[in-house]
Amino acid sequence: MQLYTKTGDKGYTSLIGGEKVRKDTNRVNAYGTIDELNSLIGYIVSQLEERDSSLKAELIEMQQNLFDCGTDLATPHGKGTYKVTKEMVQNLEMSIDSYSDKSPEILSFVLPGGHPIASLLHMARTVVRRAERSIVSLATEQSINQYAAIYMNRLSDYFFAVARAVNNHYSVKEILYERGGKVFHPELKKEDLS
Repeated sequence: MQLYTKTGDKGYTSLIGGEKVRKDTNRVNAYGTIDELNSLIGYIVSQLEERDSSLKAELIEMQQNLFDCGTDLATPHGKGTYKVTKEMVQNLEMSIDSYSDKSPEILSFVLPGGHPIASLLHMARTVVRRAERSIVSLATEQSINQYAAIYMNRLSDYFFAVARAVNNHYSVKEILYERGGKVFHPELKKEDLS
């Protein structure tokens, strides 16, 4: 099988449904950045030890979900059935809460770093944020699956929570940002934010 098609040589690609668009559109940037994130997660998975099998399984499932997000973003509204659901967002939120409970409470920002896996997770968090910016730009232009956008928004919180939990698990002291004020408010409960 020949891998290359030459169809993108002039700067265009095809969306699901066949529409041709420039490769520098917000849509292509969004799902392209998700692809980059998926590759970074694959690297993180390759660096995990056997004792990290539950995190490894969770990240591999997340890679599947990211393919779903990318597919949804490559699908113009009305051209197919979306894959990312409200339940996927809720499952991610439960995971965030679980990892958050495994770390000490903080009131200020944390400098990215610590254990090598935590550092990679922080890198993944920033790639998510970049993807999210493209998704927000796309959503101002066209209708998209709102749950794909919400899922990506939660995903940066997920990577933050997991990075902190990894540092805590390996007894790596986090370095707090010292020049800012209190940004996290533990007195606010989740119900207050709804």
